[in-house]
Amino acid sequence: MDIIVDYLSGAEVGELIGGHLQNMTFHSPPESIHALSLEELKKPEITFWSAWEQDELVGCGALKKLDSRHGEIKSMKTSPHHLRKGVAKQILQHIIEEAKICGYKRLSLETGSMAAFAPARHLYEKFGFQYCKPFADYKEDPNSVFMTKEL
Repeated sequence: MDIIVDYLSGAEVGELIGGHLQNMTFHSPPESIHALSLEELKKPEITFWSAWEQDELVGCGALKKLDSRHGEIKSMKTSPHHLRKGVAKQILQHIIEEAKICGYKRLSLETGSMAAFAPARHLYEKFGFQYCKPFADYKEDPNSVFMTKEL
């Protein structure tokens, strides 16, 4: 698998992010959706990666700079055709390593509290993320859980 910095110009990535946003509407009320649009993912404080096997997009993930020591994981998504193949694990490992290179001391994330998000929560738990209070601009929300990891 090749994980590359992506500038969000390809149709495949646009479709994957679009599907991710649409999927969020099935599981979360609008006020609890914190997934970013393509345009939001292009902001300078965000680095976005896409993961490829040959010419096929298998997943993506992003890292948002909150401050010089704290980053947030955003837009972790595996292509529906590549679930349960370790794609998310490899992308998460990549983001953690990149965060360390950037000098971050902490990584945090928000994900859903519903059953549909249980696989994501389990993955983050396996990587040592622990549940925490809301960070940055997030507020308490019964549809969200917040996790963090010291690097």
